[in-house]
Amino acid sequence: MITSVASAILYVSDQDSALEFYRDVLGFDVVMDAEMEEDSRWLEVRPSGAQTSLVLAAAAAFGKQPGEGAYLTFAADDVAATVEQLRARGARTSEVTREPWGTYATVDAPDGHKLQFNERPQN
Repeated sequence: MITSVASAILYVSDQDSALEFYRDVLGFDVVMDAEMEEDSRWLEVRPSGAQTSLVLAAAAAFGKQPGEGAYLTFAADDVAATVEQLRARGARTSEVTREPWGTYATVDAPDGHKLQFNERPQN
């Protein structure tokens, strides 16, 4: 029986650069960094304590283009504070947007990926 989303794959041009961004800028944990067949590498990261992870796959090894993959939205407990923290680490973010369904912003990731993070309104 399927119980949860295990991972989403992001195709990147350079796994080491992507790792630096997700680990050092976003603060994600490395779940696995292992060699695969044919000079490929399984590189998996996730937010601390999260159940779902991201696989940072070398685009060329899978016949893909950098930037292909899922559009991702992450939960945040304070979007405005997260924007400040990411900007202090050198990331480019959007401004904070407040909507009836919640508050969100985006951060520019390597290879043209744009990651959204949001918080739901308090009831």
